[in-house]
Amino acid sequence: MATFPDGNITNMENAPAASGYRRRWGDRRDGRRLRTLAPYDTVSPYIMVGRNDSQNLITDSFECTAADRYVRHKRTEGYEGFGILHLIIAAYVRLVSQCPRVNRFIAGQKVFAAHDITVNIAIKREMNINETTTVIKIRFAPEDTATDVYRKFTEVLQQTIKTANTNFDNTAKIVNTIPGLLKKFAVWFLKTLDYFGKLPHAIIKVSPFHGSMFITSMASLGIPPIHHHLYNFGTVPVFIAFGTKRPVKVLDSDGALKEKKYIDYTVVTDERICDGFYFASCLKRLRRYLANPSMLDTPPETVVRDCT
Repeated sequence: MATFPDGNITNMENAPAASGYRRRWGDRRDGRRLRTLAPYDTVSPYIMVGRNDSQNLITDSFECTAADRYVRHKRTEGYEGFGILHLIIAAYVRLVSQCPRVNRFIAGQKVFAAHDITVNIAIKREMNINETTTVIKIRFAPEDTATDVYRKFTEVLQQTIKTANTNFDNTAKIVNTIPGLLKKFAVWFLKTLDYFGKLPHAIIKVSPFHGSMFITSMASLGIPPIHHHLYNFGTVPVFIAFGTKRPVKVLDSDGALKEKKYIDYTVVTDERICDGFYFASCLKRLRRYLANPSMLDTPPETVVRDCT
């Protein structure tokens, strides 16, 4: 079943996908322009022009007993390498299915709803300081379960590991061959095309600056999560980083001292895409998914679509 902004419920198979809306003048290849927003929402991008001007930062943590148990269970089911990263991505995909405003972005001082849920991740093929970083992009559907997220993630990751150069790497190499002054002009030209929604789809497809969310794991490095800035170029409105587990002494209901493990994570958001109350509701929902991962084993009963 799918729930739409007017509150009506329709069969999921008859519900239009985000990318199935009829394209209108002013829409982009990667999103549709929202035309029924409140005046404040349409004016704020002209006041806070850049994404760096508009970013809010928050640090949170979750107790990971349930998450660790869930990860172990998934691995016994045969999902080798299933980890906290997959769980957080799955929780975020489910969040977007219920709170679609976090999947908005600002481009050309206009507010758009993204056509799909695209998660960007910077990876190294080998964990050493000499290995260069590349970026993978995985596209998810709002109906995806944790298992769907794992399969799509693993497929893209394995293809990337086997490939000497990804499309992102090849694009970066082409740009790098341009002389310095012309390179500056080329980047300006790309930004201008992006501003007016004319950036070629081939570039959007490989660009690490376009997508629904960027996530990075500091756990593999054994350090706390950073607050990573948003990029003024592109469309990414949310950046999530999470760190390694840390032990915490807590008192249980009987007053006994116990040790539990927590995972810290940071979220940097573009405040122009929705208000603080909405963001707070999203954070609470994200916590609930991380505390009850089994909720992610089945598709959502409803998928909420953004306004028009």
